[in-house]
Amino acid sequence: MRVLVVEDYAPLRRSLVRGLKEAGYAVDAVEDGNDGLEYASTDSYDVVVLDVMLPGIDGFEVLRTLRSRNIASRVLLLTARDQVRDRVHGLDLGADDYLVKPFALAELLARIRSLVRRRHQMHSPVLSIGPLEIDTGGRVVKRDGVTVDLTAREYSILEILALRAGRTVTREEICDAIYDFQAERSSNVVDVYIGYLRKKIERPGEPKLLETRRGLGYILGDKA
Repeated sequence: MRVLVVEDYAPLRRSLVRGLKEAGYAVDAVEDGNDGLEYASTDSYDVVVLDVMLPGIDGFEVLRTLRSRNIASRVLLLTARDQVRDRVHGLDLGADDYLVKPFALAELLARIRSLVRRRHQMHSPVLSIGPLEIDTGGRVVKRDGVTVDLTAREYSILEILALRAGRTVTREEICDAIYDFQAERSSNVVDVYIGYLRKKIERPGEPKLLETRRGLGYILGDKA
């Protein structure tokens, strides 16, 4: 899952990035409205955490422009102004949720989980692939009804493969899903995590669920 943080106050921005990464999200962060609009306009983020009071252009204008461009990312507005008219204005512009500063990191993470669940519930929240059931809202994986214990990164890789079940997913596409733009990317790391996944979701003597397409990537599902 990819999250963009647009926040000009450096200590808060660093705290949010650290907390989100520890929770398993790929995170990018910028400090002004113009950069926030440029990043968010790629439409590659599940959630945008957007401060209202920003240098350059403010969060309301960023939000208005994103919605005019039909950017589908969920937007969580942050503000120090706890006034009804500000909340109403943000929601009317297309914000999905609103959080007033100061707030606990645990609450922000809970709000993001809720937004992600809502986004996936617009589609099918549970993906069924052979013996696997992947609850994309709750981020829970089961094999034959038994919960499989995955790390945050293992889950993120499995989810992108599941969303494209039966099709080859390249290493680059997997890297895009699990790394932020600033991170040093390594396809070798992807190979290692694929190995971890195989050990957790496959059973000896049973058909493979996850196959390598040499030189191309990986495929999960019926055509594996």
